[in-house]
Amino acid sequence: MYIKSIAMAAVAAFALAGCQWNDLERAGAGAAAGAVIAGATRGNLLTGAVIGGAAGALCDDVGLEVCN
Repeated sequence: MYIKSIAMAAVAAFALAGCQWNDLERAGAGAAAGAVIAGATRGNLLTGAVIGGAAGALCDDVGLEVCN
């Protein structure tokens, strides 16, 4: 059940990241998705938000088509 929740949250995070215009908006969407994933896996919400925010802010810099 947890893996299904993680997969669904990851898909939602990538979908939301593609709809954002700048790094700050993508970071916000990533932070929200990271916190949701951390909550679903009983992890630390702050750590999940920090990791998700960094991933959202940097996703276009690594060349992912979803983020452009």
